[in-house]
Amino acid sequence: MKCSNFLYFFFLFTLVVNGQENGQEPAIPIYKDSTRSVETRTNDLIERMSLAEKIAQLSHIHSHQIYSGQHLDKVKLKNVAGNKSYACVEGFTLTGTNASRAMNTIQKYMVEETRLGIPILTVTESLHGSVHDGSTIFPQSIAMGSTFNPGLAYDMATIVSKELKAQGMNQTLSPGLDVVRDLRWGRVEESFGEDPYLVGKMGAAQVRGYLDNGISPMIKPYGPGGAPLGGLNLASVESGERAVREIYLKPYEMVVKSTDVMAVMTSYNSWNKIPNSSSEFLLTDILREEWGFDGYVYSDWGAVAMLHDFQRTAKSYADAAKQALIAGNDVEASSTCYQELEELVRKDNLDESYINRAVKRVLRTKFKMGLFENPYTDTTDYQRKVHTSEAVELSRKIADESIVLLKNDGLLPLAIDDLTSIAVIGPNADQVQFGDYTWSRNNRDGVTPLDGMKNLLKDNVQIHYAKGSDLITDNRTGFKEAVEAAKKSDVSVIFVGSASASLARDYSNATSGEGYDLSSLELTGVQEEMIKEIYKIGKPVIVVLVTGKPFAIPWLKKHIPSIVVQWYGGERGGDAIAEMLFGKTNPSAKLPFSFPQSVGHLPVYYNHLPTDKGYYNQPGSPSKPGRDYVFSSPDPAWSFGHGLSYTSFEYLNVKFSDTILNPSDTLDIEIRIHNSGTKKGKEVVQLYVRDLVSSVVTPVKELKAFDKPSIQAADTATVILKLPISELALYNLKMKKVVEPGKFEIQIGSASDNIHLKKNITIIDKNQYAKDLNEIIEKQKEKEKNKTVSQKSIVITGEIRDVQATPVTNANIQAVRMGKRVKVDKNGEYAIKAFTDDTLIFSAPGYEEKIVEVNEQININIRLNYKHN
Repeated sequence: MKCSNFLYFFFLFTLVVNGQENGQEPAIPIYKDSTRSVETRTNDLIERMSLAEKIAQLSHIHSHQIYSGQHLDKVKLKNVAGNKSYACVEGFTLTGTNASRAMNTIQKYMVEETRLGIPILTVTESLHGSVHDGSTIFPQSIAMGSTFNPGLAYDMATIVSKELKAQGMNQTLSPGLDVVRDLRWGRVEESFGEDPYLVGKMGAAQVRGYLDNGISPMIKPYGPGGAPLGGLNLASVESGERAVREIYLKPYEMVVKSTDVMAVMTSYNSWNKIPNSSSEFLLTDILREEWGFDGYVYSDWGAVAMLHDFQRTAKSYADAAKQALIAGNDVEASSTCYQELEELVRKDNLDESYINRAVKRVLRTKFKMGLFENPYTDTTDYQRKVHTSEAVELSRKIADESIVLLKNDGLLPLAIDDLTSIAVIGPNADQVQFGDYTWSRNNRDGVTPLDGMKNLLKDNVQIHYAKGSDLITDNRTGFKEAVEAAKKSDVSVIFVGSASASLARDYSNATSGEGYDLSSLELTGVQEEMIKEIYKIGKPVIVVLVTGKPFAIPWLKKHIPSIVVQWYGGERGGDAIAEMLFGKTNPSAKLPFSFPQSVGHLPVYYNHLPTDKGYYNQPGSPSKPGRDYVFSSPDPAWSFGHGLSYTSFEYLNVKFSDTILNPSDTLDIEIRIHNSGTKKGKEVVQLYVRDLVSSVVTPVKELKAFDKPSIQAADTATVILKLPISELALYNLKMKKVVEPGKFEIQIGSASDNIHLKKNITIIDKNQYAKDLNEIIEKQKEKEKNKTVSQKSIVITGEIRDVQATPVTNANIQAVRMGKRVKVDKNGEYAIKAFTDDTLIFSAPGYEEKIVEVNEQININIRLNYKHN
């Protein structure tokens, strides 16, 4: 039997080889031969394709073209596809069960009933779980970001991959890697945060989770998009190239360079007046030539047509198609501009090589995914693979780790034994809020906070529920019922916040999500008024923001003793928040976005430039006007990385080498942390870096590493954070990415504004090190040799002003050797006795200290700079 098998395969091999040598078609087409290289197979297939077949590989089949309601219409499919296979197909509105039936049927048609049998990419959305009905609903991306736990991001992608494959999918239009800088934008909830490093780490973890489990992720929406003008969706972004590279593109660079991601989606908007979907600089120069990306680029839905209809850089749809294709946009979704490509080629208005280039990228992706060998997914036993107990448990775990305790004046955690009754109030108390890009807004598909309270408290504590208000209108008729519920309860927990649409299903009354932007960041409707009415009663109040974005809540911060943020917490969010409030779980999440005092305080991100939060450091208030903002400070209400716990942590010490000679090294930073409280807890240890002197202005600090150890009460843990010195690079005056020699401050803290440990490192240019050291030694020797001490005294006079020539009337002057101290007069003038070679120190509250050598000068006028962080 073994001999006959050998002879059979030898015979087939001989036929193939002989066919090739004789110039005949081999028995197996080269592109179907899995032993050949991807490039060989791709090139062979392209040579066999007609122009129409190539353009089909750059086109998308959409739901409205081939489905009748929830079911695939095979006649429509045949009319649309004919004898050609396409790039992609979707069915976002299908239930999971119907998707599992439809997708393999579509794939079978493409593989078995088209001329070349090219498999199709079956795509869907899974920002926080598959969008098909019946799938597990996980916490939204903003919640995942607040966990500061990439392991959870990987685990979620692993579980979601299993559900997607059961639904017949092989590609997902996720994750989102926007770094969001304008909180008015509705898509804040789709982001992991305001910091590029955090977004990159969480995004890379999800990408690996998908790839390791047979799903091709598509990172999106590529291009600077997270700071749209006015916070309006699709609005343009205006910024310099340095900011684009260091902030908005950094997560994409991290993912492309550290994973095998094969698909990128463009963003709708334009940057510096060039649409991202037709930007050769973004799609070719940076993405492909600099980073080495060799997958395919997919337009956001309708983005190619927008070049004509919206941005108006194209005079026609044909012109839009040509602009996008040449720039490097390979596949068009949800518009039909690429149908004009065939005519452009035939009229010699477009070189076919651009089409071949794009087709090659799509086919290369399909070959690398193994679709030609394994085009179908296993959809058997669907009910056993989707919404499993394992999936629901993970959704709950992410919910537990994503709740942020913003403020706590000792009211939390609540104790069941201390309560007889509790008021559960607010528009989000008895309503699930899953966030955009999910399939449901129905309470039957999740656990509301009210349900969570009932599940936990059972009959031990009486619950008084009142809605109080809605999220939208100024209707106050529910206030009375809410106040009555609060009056007859020991404590009130008020659930307010926002609501988001569900993808392609229900868009009613949304205040967050794609296309739902806010001109103000105050709580919508009359939610805050309702809180104030309940607060007037004088009983304890807890406010829980169930939300997809930060709100400006200065009154709440001042008056409410305990404030909690639950970013959209998935289907088990109600159980998670109830158990957190009663201390069954210890909150460990940190803010992925800073909270502003008002919309007028935007932008409010933590990693601002040193010049961007005021100059005078004299913040004012309504009763005491100041400078910078006359009636406020420019500070955030709560800063990035902030989040409290039911236990306490002490940062004991940090150890690392303080001089690095090789910029290619990685610095190991050892931090010891002690849990000084009474509960086991998780602490997010955050490492920030500040470049102390640089050729261009750099941020006051930037997140460069983090970890989240779990520490038992009274225990001490050692955390090792790794800092690649390459992370200290900047784009210099010539726009070259370099690590500049000099001093960097390493900051270790529990939040961006709560730094516990600091220590400097010095990056040294090895080529200059020996020379500089010798020069320093020689200069020191010369200085010591010529040093003399004068005993002659003089009187020095002068005036002290700030940089705007205003007298500094509270300054002090010290003559170090003489030991004299004086103050300036009301005009900022002074006179002091000193030695001729003395040293004077000039200081004043709020100003930087200045040290001046006398050198026999009898008049020294000084300009003091304002002190800045």
